[in-house]
Amino acid sequence: MARSQFRFEVPGELGALSTAHPETEFRIVSNFPTTDGLLVILDIEASNFSSLTEALDEEDQFPEYEVLHADDQRTVIQYEISYVPAPHHAILSSGNLIQFPLPIRDGWAVADLTTSRERLSQLRDAFEAAEVAYDLGVIQQSTDKTALLTDRQREFIVEAVERGYYESPRQCTLTELAESFDVSKGAASGILHRAERRIIKRFLGKSPI
Repeated sequence: MARSQFRFEVPGELGALSTAHPETEFRIVSNFPTTDGLLVILDIEASNFSSLTEALDEEDQFPEYEVLHADDQRTVIQYEISYVPAPHHAILSSGNLIQFPLPIRDGWAVADLTTSRERLSQLRDAFEAAEVAYDLGVIQQSTDKTALLTDRQREFIVEAVERGYYESPRQCTLTELAESFDVSKGAASGILHRAERRIIKRFLGKSPI
């Protein structure tokens, strides 16, 4: 496995907003596929959110949003876009997973990535094909035998996310997911369960065994 840090230019409304407010850090906490695009949860670290709110409201291109949380230091909003941004699509199509939270400053997102060298090469190709501006930082070969997911688990998780297995209601059944990999339903369930357990343990700060 290879570990690297990369950054890419954020397109669309969020990229424009971040570029207009370079001193503010935006963090995509998570996003969820919808029928037409993505539902985005965005954490904004800004003590002067009222002025930022005015900018949001004056920006005709920024979608309508809902404030989920607000205090003196940060505000969390939720909004929906009717398309899948090119970097998002490129990362998933290359077999990689977006790691959240994803910090954005001055129009650029910075992310850490642990993946195979083959998928890292596929990510470069996908970015270039989509004409996404990016910089790839230091690459280190990891000898960690306890990498978060095996290649097989990663394949299943990426496929499950892309096909809407984790949506509510589900857009893909476990049987359909198993058939796409030509394995039994029980085998697919076991692979997903082990991958989900590792992800949850890593999220909770525990060793993913």
